Amino acid sequence: MTPAIPLEDLFEDLIAKSMRGRHLSESELVETTGVPRDVLSRLCRGEFCDEAALVKVARALSLDPRSLTMAASKVWSPRPASVEGLEMFNLPYRDMRVNAYLVWDPATKAAAFFDTATDSIPLVQKARELGVSVESIFLTHTHNDHIAALDGLRDAFPGAKAYSNCAEPWPGTETFAEGAAFSIGSLRVKTRTTSGHSVGGTTYVVEGLSRPLAVVGDAIFAGSMGGGMVSFDDAWKNNREKILTLPDETVICPGHGPLTSVGEEKRNNPFFSAEFAS
Repeated sequence: MTPAIPLEDLFEDLIAKSMRGRHLSESELVETTGVPRDVLSRLCRGEFCDEAALVKVARALSLDPRSLTMAASKVWSPRPASVEGLEMFNLPYRDMRVNAYLVWDPATKAAAFFDTATDSIPLVQKARELGVSVESIFLTHTHNDHIAALDGLRDAFPGAKAYSNCAEPWPGTETFAEGAAFSIGSLRVKTRTTSGHSVGGTTYVVEGLSRPLAVVGDAIFAGSMGGGMVSFDDAWKNNREKILTLPDETVICPGHGPLTSVGEEKRNNPFFSAEFAS
């Protein structure tokens, strides 16, 4: 049995990302919340030492206190998702792991890769094992961990066209603007620019399988979001408006960590769950 993929971020990562995104130092957070500096430092190091203090920190950082407490307590993980026509690859990259995806039309066997991760060999082996015809390679963004195996995939499938967002073009790929549509056999692929983590980060919405898919790159993770390296505000807004407005049953395929769903993230992601609380 394949071991479960752990969450990409721990609760201290959520605190750190929100502090960076909102330009708050530990000193400023101490002043804002009244939490003693030693307690705040322990929370920032990942010690769940004081729930009341964590709630104050969550509110100051616009994180949902309930969901952040659940993250600190390690009581939540997304329900496993299995969709015919979707294969996930979780591969090592330095001191972390990164995801790539193979999506195919079960009726026609037309297929596409979404990102490449770091090693083309298991991706090529799985495509050949399934007997699918790889026609496309879609890049969510061009950070090295997501495109490292691109040349290997091109060599294995020379007829496949590679695509990147025109806001973040990559040599040898065809570029597209937001709203561009593609097909994988009878499956429909629509593009949404979800920049913030990168300048041309793209979410690919795939329709036609038993559940819709959203391949999001590093825009959003199970219980977290990307680092907002270009713009935290844009990253948050795009996640909120372009990913979490999809149907609840949509399977989110992130660049790191386990599969999740729109419904799960609306309920349990500390960056967003307060926005969707009934």
